[in-house]
Amino acid sequence: MITVKYNYDPIDRETIDSKRHYCLPDGSKVPSVTTILSATSSEGKRLALAQWRKRVGEKKAQEITTEAASRGTRMHAYLEHFMLNDVMKPLPGNTFAHPSWFMAAKVILNGLCHVDEFWGAEVPVYYSGLYAGTTDCLGIWKGRPAIIDFKQSNKLKKLEYIEDYFLQTVAYGTAHNNMHSTNINTGVIMICVKPEVDNMGSLTTEPVYQEFTIDGTTWNQYEELWIKKVEEYYHQCC
Repeated sequence: MITVKYNYDPIDRETIDSKRHYCLPDGSKVPSVTTILSATSSEGKRLALAQWRKRVGEKKAQEITTEAASRGTRMHAYLEHFMLNDVMKPLPGNTFAHPSWFMAAKVILNGLCHVDEFWGAEVPVYYSGLYAGTTDCLGIWKGRPAIIDFKQSNKLKKLEYIEDYFLQTVAYGTAHNNMHSTNINTGVIMICVKPEVDNMGSLTTEPVYQEFTIDGTTWNQYEELWIKKVEEYYHQCC
């Protein structure tokens, strides 16, 4: 259940030049955190993505991307329901949704069990004049205020591949600190790797849970890197 500590008013979103922006209370429109990260991604990352799409074929790549997005959306919805109601939704009758349900259950049993207090789910935050975004979860994790983000994955993640995830949590935390005078400096990335399914839609393997955290000095280092990303974005666009 949610413990109300701060006022989290919704923020309207708008697509400008195919990029997500947020309409802030002061009337300004700022790019989303993911928009900034995408625009400032390294040439190596862009090349690797292009090579992957070429290797598997454009049609197959789109199928994989769409399926992953759908699975992630469902998983997030189940987790949000749990945070708001303190109970998991029943297993859906649609077998296509089963992987997402079991992935959410794995995150709850292995990750959210360590959250002592939920402050909000799908929380909008912004840093006036610079950027905005929506964090999956805010609360007290293992006794510390933390930004918590949920990710689904097709395969196990390595630490060196999730820099953008850390930058996201730092961006959200920095914005929240600026808005609400908090001192959040802990980020938790809860990842669940999809299970395998057979032709009938039944699970043949269990989903796998991974957790990565940043705090203290590491948080400060990523905060500096995030500030540079924001500066780079506005240098490109202005």
